Order: sequence, then structure tokens, then C-alpha cells
Amino acid sequence: MDPFTNLAPDQKARVLPRHLAGPGPLDLPTVWPFPFDKHWSLHQPPEGAASATSPCLRLWTDFAPEPDSLHQGKWTIAANSVPFGPQAWRIADASTPAELLHDLHTELLDLYREDHHSDRDRLFALDQDHTAPQEVYTPLLVKGWGHTAKTDGTQIFRSPDALGCVRHRYAAIDDRATWVAYGGTPSEPSWRATFSHSAPTTLAAAFTASLVSTEPVHRTVQDVPARFRDHLGVVSTTHTARRTTHSTPVALPPTSPSPGRTR
Repeated sequence: MDPFTNLAPDQKARVLPRHLAGPGPLDLPTVWPFPFDKHWSLHQPPEGAASATSPCLRLWTDFAPEPDSLHQGKWTIAANSVPFGPQAWRIADASTPAELLHDLHTELLDLYREDHHSDRDRLFALDQDHTAPQEVYTPLLVKGWGHTAKTDGTQIFRSPDALGCVRHRYAAIDDRATWVAYGGTPSEPSWRATFSHSAPTTLAAAFTASLVSTEPVHRTVQDVPARFRDHLGVVSTTHTARRTTHSTPVALPPTSPSPGRTR
């Protein structure tokens, strides 16, 4: 049953699960929590890619809009061992829900601040990140995601509705992505995120914690992917004109704490 049948296209709703809610608002302040008043740089031209760079010039993230594609655009996070040098690691995605990206960038900023005020270098040296892989997938198992281990050195975690997936290459022998996550069907995912080999594990842990959070996300009806609407639950709706909220009873798990530090 489509819970959006009787709602207007511009009506706002709070929905779950996050992996099927669509990308949400393409709003840089929503996704990038960086302190641009404290030496972080922001390049935001009228057209084309926008980017943010850390004061040390070793950490950068950008968004490249793709208005003519099925996806709204691509987000990329990367770290260089030295300014303008070769990439140490990379996280890339397309159309990932904005809330997941915000929580990922928040963890990124927290790590940057920790490194800046200590002698650690967790963002740029793999051996400095002591986050265990199970911190990435334990939140998935707690929320009832299934687990399959394969003989090729990978393990796969799937959501109860089979429309969310996280793949972990635990026996990495090359530079292919260590973590891959997507929402939708394998043949046609609505979004996809990849964490390269050497990307800090704690960033992947922050991402999956946000992925399975039971804090609803805000969407207008027209922004929710039509093919997944019967898999979504509407927690509440808001009529913009009257500014009143109407709760819609649905069976949802209790709200978990907001995704935070995994360490």
C-alpha cells in the first residue's frame, strides 16, 4: 500500500527507512558542517562543481551536479598525504541521502579536529585508525540486517526489505573499494557510496550508523522515489499552508539515539 496516495506532491512528510527516502535537499549547508569562518575554504560557482577544502589543503570534498542524469549529482571526499599530492583515500557516491552525508562529514570534521589538536594523523595514515570493522556492521546486525559471507573474501549485509545493502571486502588484495553501500535494487540502485581501501574505518562506521538510524528524514512527497513508496512508512505529515502536523500511525521501531562518534 502506498502511504503517499492521498498526499499532495508538495506536502512534507517524515519518513523511514532512510535508505529508500531519496536524496533529499541538495543544500550545501545541510551536508557540509565545516567552519568556513575558521579558515576552511568554500568554492561555490554559479554553475559547475562546488568544493570545500581544509586549512591544511590535504582534505577536500566536492559536489558535481548532474542535472541531465538519473542522479542529482556526485559527492566526493578525498585526502592527500601532502597538499596537492597523490590521493591517500577516497569516498565517492551518487544521490546518497543528505542526512547520511551530513553525518559522514560531521565525523570527518571531528577527526580533522582531533588530528589538529594532537600528534595523531588518523585521516591520512591507515595504521592510525584503530576502529574495528565490526563497528561498521554491528549497527546493521542490531537492526535486523541479514549477513552472508562469501568465499571470495567479502561479506554482505542486507536490510530486512532486501533494498539496502552494505558490502565489505575483508580480504582486500587490491585497491578496490573496501566498503560499498547502496539503496534500491542491485541492478538499478537509487544511490551508491564507495569507501576506497585506506579510507578511515571510523567514517564508514558513522555512515552505517546514520543509514540505520530510526530518526525520520524530511521529504516532500514528490521527492520520494515512486518505486519504493510502498516500502516506506510515513511518521507524520505537514501541511505547509496551515503549518500543522498530523501524525499517521505506523508500526516503527523506537527511535535510536542520533548517530554519533563510534569510538
